[in-house]
Amino acid sequence: MRVPLAIAATALPALALAFLGSSHPPMLTPESASWWRDLHLIGIVLFPLLALGPWAVVRASRPAGPVGWVLEGLTVVLGFVYAGFYTALDVLAGVGGGHETMRLGPGPWVASLFEIADVVTVPGVYAYLAATVLAAVLALVRAPGAWRLLAAVGALFAVVGAWSFLTSHIYYPYGVATMVMLALGHTLLLLAATRHPAVRRHRASPERPAERPLTTP
Repeated sequence: MRVPLAIAATALPALALAFLGSSHPPMLTPESASWWRDLHLIGIVLFPLLALGPWAVVRASRPAGPVGWVLEGLTVVLGFVYAGFYTALDVLAGVGGGHETMRLGPGPWVASLFEIADVVTVPGVYAYLAATVLAAVLALVRAPGAWRLLAAVGALFAVVGAWSFLTSHIYYPYGVATMVMLALGHTLLLLAATRHPAVRRHRASPERPAERPLTTP
């Protein structure tokens, strides 16, 4: 994957979710139920794309050989776990909760949907955190020289964002800040991991001129 495309895949889903979260209703009410439902319908498409961030970083920074393939495969599996379980949260508490509130009004069914959604999403958010930590470690190892400082900053943003994601969703303001941190963190990790170490050019010493090939007299 080319670096500009990888950066787009890493940053755009999180930034789109940050924009979407800025209008996320703070509470589910009959008045907010319509947008609550529709917002989470959009989220069903966008949330799984967050898994591209850790995967792109791991793909760029994994070591060569079988170990690298195993680490990338592990990141893909963690991404699938996250995408599946987090989609269940959107369907149950988002689409289901909003739709039922529109049709039936507030009631015990809403709390019941939220309860099961909170339980189902736990494996997903922890899988995302694990994938982000793995990506941060590999990028720190891969980044050459001074680029490791950029990787360290990216690791801080990405891991803190993934930790905040355990509880923040995309509610304003913390959820929006979480998405921005994920976009910035994974982008910085990707940039650092794709830098190449500087190549030093050796010049002939003035005292010892470069040797010339022998010629036949």
